[in-house]
Amino acid sequence: MNWFHRQICRSGRWRRRMERELLPWGLQGVELGDDVLEVGPGPGVTTNLLRDRTRRLTAIEVDAAAAAALRKRLEGTGVRVVHGDGAAMPFADASFTGVVALTMLHHVPSAALQDRLLAEARRVLRPGGVFAGFDGVGSFLFRLVHLGDTYEPVNPATFGQRLEAAGFADVTVEQGRTRFRFRAIRK
Repeated sequence: MNWFHRQICRSGRWRRRMERELLPWGLQGVELGDDVLEVGPGPGVTTNLLRDRTRRLTAIEVDAAAAAALRKRLEGTGVRVVHGDGAAMPFADASFTGVVALTMLHHVPSAALQDRLLAEARRVLRPGGVFAGFDGVGSFLFRLVHLGDTYEPVNPATFGQRLEAAGFADVTVEQGRTRFRFRAIRK
């Protein structure tokens, strides 16, 4: 993540936007259950907001420094932070009632690795569990913010098919002006 992008993601303005607009829109009507996994929390803005939505929250972060910082910051809160790769998760099958990916899929460096992450999300979900989240729609501004970052935007028009190919059912993908949201069920 470049310096500019890191500053945006750590800002109070981003936190307020996430709290008031993005998270309510992205998870509207989604029941995550009592044991939730957040994939790719980065600095943990969304992790803080998810804590009130579930009894147990685990976050898996691929960046070792970000995982360590988040683990230290959330010490004593009951949130478990794991350093690991969302495309090869260190969790047993059917471990979670819900899995979320919140503005992070575009940081996974290839469509093939994104698809592995989708398959892993399905694997670690319990039957009937939900995989939900949202991400940005590829645009000039979105690309500009990510100069020097890993940036592999997800095409909302084909994302539903990719979720189905990963084994999900009841797939919904809805596109807004600058973002899209999704939800899918593990049968």
